[in-house]
Amino acid sequence: MEYMTESADRTPAHILCCECGVPISPNPANICVACLRSKVDISQGIPKQVCVSFCKQCQRYFQPPGTWIQCALESRELLALCLKKIKGPLSKVRLVDAGFVWTEPHSKRLKVKLTIQKEVMNGAILQQVFVVDYVVQPQMCGDCHRVEAKDFWKAVVQVRQKTLHKKTFYYLEQLILKYGMHQNTLRIKEIHDGLDFYYSSKQHAQKMVEFLQCTVPCRHKASQRLISQDIHSNTYNYKSTFSVEIVPICKDNVVGLSPRLAQSLGNMNQICVCIRVTSAIHLIDPNTLQVADIDGSTFWSNPFNSLCHPKQLEEFIVMECSIVRDLKRSAGAGMISKKHMLGEVWVQKTSEMNTDKQYFCRTHLGHLLNPGDLVLGFDLANCNLNDEHVNKMNSDRVPDVVLIKKNYDRTKRQRRRNWKLKELARDRENMDTDDERQYQDFLEDLEEDEAIRKNVNIYRDSTIPVESDTDDEGAPRISLAEMLEDLHISQDATGEEGESMMTQ
Repeated sequence: MEYMTESADRTPAHILCCECGVPISPNPANICVACLRSKVDISQGIPKQVCVSFCKQCQRYFQPPGTWIQCALESRELLALCLKKIKGPLSKVRLVDAGFVWTEPHSKRLKVKLTIQKEVMNGAILQQVFVVDYVVQPQMCGDCHRVEAKDFWKAVVQVRQKTLHKKTFYYLEQLILKYGMHQNTLRIKEIHDGLDFYYSSKQHAQKMVEFLQCTVPCRHKASQRLISQDIHSNTYNYKSTFSVEIVPICKDNVVGLSPRLAQSLGNMNQICVCIRVTSAIHLIDPNTLQVADIDGSTFWSNPFNSLCHPKQLEEFIVMECSIVRDLKRSAGAGMISKKHMLGEVWVQKTSEMNTDKQYFCRTHLGHLLNPGDLVLGFDLANCNLNDEHVNKMNSDRVPDVVLIKKNYDRTKRQRRRNWKLKELARDRENMDTDDERQYQDFLEDLEEDEAIRKNVNIYRDSTIPVESDTDDEGAPRISLAEMLEDLHISQDATGEEGESMMTQ
């Protein structure tokens, strides 16, 4: 019994280290940990300082052999990239743990703490902790090189519209900004009758063409030119060109439809007014308030033209105005606009106030006009209409005057406008002095038409005080609830903090 008690109280035997003589527990090497580490360094061969390439322009890191990836600071993706840089030497040991050591975000240093194990001397397993210092070196990636060069492009989208007004292009510009379709462009070039978008890949150009087909009525053609080829590897280098033609009709144009098209749209009159152009051409018959939407394929099957130049708009003064309540509709008539009211008005040109010549017409602006108001319209009675469809019409069916919109004081509207739009960064050439007037027309259209501005990002202009939604003359204005704050969120030099805030 005594013997059993002594063996139970006995502690495990200790031995002396064969190097320094310190008592230690038995191990396969019979050496203490301090002496073992002094004799063996299991981290030998693993580099303690490594370089990582980072592109400042696109905020991406280089992953050999030829990939650039986007990683946030101290993310799992960035840790995996760092470990791959030392994958070869690290394969000779067992990796137990890895994690980042905090560094200043602008120090261009990444520190990774590694815990490794390795079998040494007669099967003893040694564990060691050390830090690898990664130096972040700036290097421009190939995509950003092409963007900076501005001349290296693989595909171009040429957007054209054969019209004298750029309202459709101003609307298209805002759609491109809203949906970020300009982000992959190498360069945007503005020319007289359109825009050119340059891309580094054909896929980006095709995506732009698909976007245009969904937003504006258009048609396109594609062509490509061989730049170089390698007969040994059977590879070819092409430059692709996509030609996109937008329908030559803008808002506030008076158009002459073919008899066949007018009949297919519900027996509309052939003389119609374009009230807006979005993904389709929206027409209204000023005699009956009948509306119709014409898409791109329908237009190219039955093309029609604008009857008058925008500079032919004349100012009229309303002498009398009465609302037409009960209108007889013909058989097969289409939809009637609920936002307009049919009116019968007598108008007189402001340039002919010293005469007694007046014009009678029907208009879709009956809900806006009162005696004494100024209104813009086209004088078809004294205009040379050179159109194949109108020339074949009975003269009784061609109205003397077509009214387009109510006229307000442009200077007052411009001074009280407390909002602004963003613009695409583009190269301009042959700028026309008429562009500013056309841009002001587009801004007025946004104020007057809620359906158009729903697709546009409108930003609050803090330099202009907030006023009511209409001024003294009743000119429409955009409410504060429809405006966005123009925020500028900066990004970190090597992180994604700012960008994540903008997208959320």
